[in-house]
Amino acid sequence: MDGTVLVADDDRTIRTVLTQALTRAGCKVHATASLVTLMRWVEEGKGDLVISDVMMPDGNGLEALPRIAQERPGLPVIVISAQNTIMTAIQAAEADAYDYLPKPFDLPDLMKRAARALDQKRKAQVVSKAVEPRTEGGDLPLVGRTAGMQALYRLVARVMNADLPVLILGESGTGKSLIARAIHDFSDRRTLPFVVAQAADLQGADGPSTLLAKAKGGSLVFDEVGDYDEETQGRIVRMLDALPDSAPRIMATTQVDLGALMEAGKFRQDLFYRIGGVTLAVPSLRERVEDIPLLAEHFLARAERDGLGVRRFSSEAMALVRAYAWPGNVRQLENTIRRLIVTSSEEEITRAEVEFVLGNQPAIEPLRQGGEGEKLSASIARHLRRYFDLHGGNLPAPGLYDRILREMEAPLIEIALDATGGNQARCADLLGINRNTLRKKITDLDIQVTRRRKLM
Repeated sequence: MDGTVLVADDDRTIRTVLTQALTRAGCKVHATASLVTLMRWVEEGKGDLVISDVMMPDGNGLEALPRIAQERPGLPVIVISAQNTIMTAIQAAEADAYDYLPKPFDLPDLMKRAARALDQKRKAQVVSKAVEPRTEGGDLPLVGRTAGMQALYRLVARVMNADLPVLILGESGTGKSLIARAIHDFSDRRTLPFVVAQAADLQGADGPSTLLAKAKGGSLVFDEVGDYDEETQGRIVRMLDALPDSAPRIMATTQVDLGALMEAGKFRQDLFYRIGGVTLAVPSLRERVEDIPLLAEHFLARAERDGLGVRRFSSEAMALVRAYAWPGNVRQLENTIRRLIVTSSEEEITRAEVEFVLGNQPAIEPLRQGGEGEKLSASIARHLRRYFDLHGGNLPAPGLYDRILREMEAPLIEIALDATGGNQARCADLLGINRNTLRKKITDLDIQVTRRRKLM
């Protein structure tokens, strides 16, 4: 690697690490904690690459990018930031940064990107693009420092102004609609309408034309397009084939595998090719466990702004939150945290409180193909897996067999008693056990019996 690198970061450790690594790689390095000093070096013609933090003591690194481009067209800038949100990636892309990396960054990865930036001569932009200032979109929980989310952020930043349809894949609760909204809100169509269409909106002779009229030249999103029937899919195809010049940006979301639906003859290939110009895959929460504390902090801060009080997780409670599988993804995480905030009696949320709330979560699973009813054994197995997950890799307390049987036995007897109107003789016969055994279990399990006439 050859060239002179200008490093700007207010963290002395980061400056030292980058200086040593780049020097060992054969580069000359100038490092500073001042944005003013960095700009002076740029204006003096120093440097073949800039690596800059965003938040500096004397300014914002992103706001300096247009000045750098004006002074030194073609000088690549790699932005590094501890603000791990989609906003930072979009702002960096809008300001024409060469690359963007979240903190904490992987040093070998940064070195590879620096080498590519030094080797690749960027074309100077003749026309400077006006960049409107952005405010932090605090209501968008699109935060994460994991590789999957950062790759998604960069792809969103690249495609937001591309004139291509976008297909957004992901399980329920991962934030597909938020990604679609972000693409619209940070694109050059942001002042135009953003319309989300359901299958019902396409019914009738005027359905498609009404949608186009609403969307104008903005963005039109077909929500969960994999659930649309064949007739509705055909309406979309005909509508897309007849789009006017002032057509809206087309996007679609789905939580089902459209490829499998096509193989089964349940999804039109011509529609798939029309909506799949760019495909964005939103990772599930269990695929980015490292982001869970970041998301939890976001939701706690939002609740505090909403007047729900200040809360924080104990280390044991957060470990349990991280260990949970979150089948409902980010939406389930948010709802769970809000419930904990409301029900917690102290400022610090304890492990016991988390275990109680998660233990009463509904058995949500990602949507699967096929509508066959699930066997009881599969439902029980799923519940037990969740119970073990709650212990974060540790084993539950001894005596698990009796505790689980007790939890299964109590609702079975209660429901059977209700079905037989509280008649213990009929209930024992229904269950296939001795009447005295039933009476003992009613006492042991503290089941309340109400006799009434049952019409069955």
